[in-house]
Amino acid sequence: MMASLSTHVLDTGHGCPAAAVALRLLHSDGTILFAGVTDADGRCPGLPPVAPGRYRLEFAIARYFAGRGVALADPPFLDTVIIDFGIADGNHYHVPLLVSPYGYSTYRGS
Repeated sequence: MMASLSTHVLDTGHGCPAAAVALRLLHSDGTILFAGVTDADGRCPGLPPVAPGRYRLEFAIARYFAGRGVALADPPFLDTVIIDFGIADGNHYHVPLLVSPYGYSTYRGS
């Protein structure tokens, strides 16, 4: 019973999708299952199906904002945003990230 997984990163500071955000998907045991970047729409095609269990998404947010020319503190308030989440069944799981240099939000989307 595998679940499909998707994510979508939205830059709430600039009011647009966050393109070229580096991210990784890891199993709870630390195994890296996927590494990639978001596309022009802030989505990351190619995330693999996953079995029920615990996972982590890591988003390189400071690198993204620095690449957009945003002046960040040293060290930045948010460097890597980490979302630990669980997959309970074989349904689709959508894990969006709404982010600015000083805050973020996530939820289980559809």
